[in-house]
Amino acid sequence: MRRKTGRNIGIVIGTCAALALAGVAGAVASAQDDDEPAGWYEPPPAVAPTPVAERGAVPGVAAPRVPRTTVATPSTSATSAPLGQSSVPSPAAPTPTHVQDRRLESTDAPTSGRERIGSLHRVDELLGYQAGPARQELSYPGASYVKVHFEKIAVPVGDYVTVSNPSGTESYRYEADTDGRWAMSITGDTAVVEVHRRTESLSSAVLADLGVDIDRVARGDKRESGGSGAGAAVPGPAGPGREESVCGTDTSTDAVCYESSDPVAYTKSKAIARLLINGTELCTAWRVGAKNRMITNNHCLTSSDEAYDTEVWFNYQCAKCGGYDVFKPTKVWGDKVLATDKTYDYTLFSVDGFASIEKFGFLVLDTARPKRGQELYVPQHPAGEPARIAGSQGEAAGNCAVDNPDYTGYTAHSDVSYFCDTAGGSSGSPVISRATNKVVALHHFGGCPNSGVRGDLLAGRLRAYL
Repeated sequence: MRRKTGRNIGIVIGTCAALALAGVAGAVASAQDDDEPAGWYEPPPAVAPTPVAERGAVPGVAAPRVPRTTVATPSTSATSAPLGQSSVPSPAAPTPTHVQDRRLESTDAPTSGRERIGSLHRVDELLGYQAGPARQELSYPGASYVKVHFEKIAVPVGDYVTVSNPSGTESYRYEADTDGRWAMSITGDTAVVEVHRRTESLSSAVLADLGVDIDRVARGDKRESGGSGAGAAVPGPAGPGREESVCGTDTSTDAVCYESSDPVAYTKSKAIARLLINGTELCTAWRVGAKNRMITNNHCLTSSDEAYDTEVWFNYQCAKCGGYDVFKPTKVWGDKVLATDKTYDYTLFSVDGFASIEKFGFLVLDTARPKRGQELYVPQHPAGEPARIAGSQGEAAGNCAVDNPDYTGYTAHSDVSYFCDTAGGSSGSPVISRATNKVVALHHFGGCPNSGVRGDLLAGRLRAYL
């Protein structure tokens, strides 16, 4: 069944300049709408991230998937069937020798190609009714977020469960679900889970079958520094096997820094979203076209089961250039994967709650083949940071242009290359032409040059969906 959530009044507090990952644990302030900043925040003393292999962590454990019916069967072949038609899966194309050592643009988790920012923990908490308390706090000092997984929510009609921060300014409501589910993440280091009951009494026999079972928690690591902070320098040239894809000195800046100097780029950046996948991994995605359509890399997301448990954060941006506060993000769930392809490294999917994110606008794929020297800019969420843009106008962005319009990615002629600054978590970002403000590539490789799948190829393959 589709998850049912109540009001979302959460505010994310974080660091937009000094930390690679904003949203550190701390005070949470209320706001009236999505464009009101959370208020100035002084970061607490640095707390070292807890290793994944610590006691209680569950390395490599994936969330259980609920069987669901998808609109189109995802295919790993180079061709996807039109919406509403089935596509016959073919064997995945082997990774060509020339890209086996190239770094997917993410990766503390090389096996998945996604940036890892947290760890999973086993818990055994039973709440409500005859077994356990009605309220439980789950606290992980220093965590940037806490995300609860329910093994089951067995409550009668009218009862419900909330997951909130301690102050109640970020809260989500859940009703009965015997299959289990992930709850939306709570910003900060503490999540409060509470069972809300009706006043009428129930028989002992009925009560015996009721309860809320929490079986795991994902906690986000606090990041102390990162490769995409403004002015960050990379020691020596980047190359295959290097996590960094900042080519020289990082000239990317907070998206809000462009609000006056480059308002078109700033407006376009609103269409991108941060993905939180499996509770601990990151990529970037963006709205493509006016319909309920999102696109990211195939190495980020491949199935509706994964999309169903993926958080999609819009408006995760700094409130001031180089500042510390961020706007309240609008969080929605991924829904159905409509088309996916390994060779061209894309996944097209929809979201649940589309009406709440329509206001952030959308981007359009450029149907023209990219040209050498074409100036670019790349809005992105490197290392999960609030939105940044590589490729400011002027001399400082001289490296952000098409270097080779006929570059080899997973297959010949599939990519364009460039030296725009990116970092882990930038996978799935749009590479946009300054001349047309249309997307000329879907970023996926680092390595200097970095590269993305050609937008004109994607436009042809996805025309039936858009």
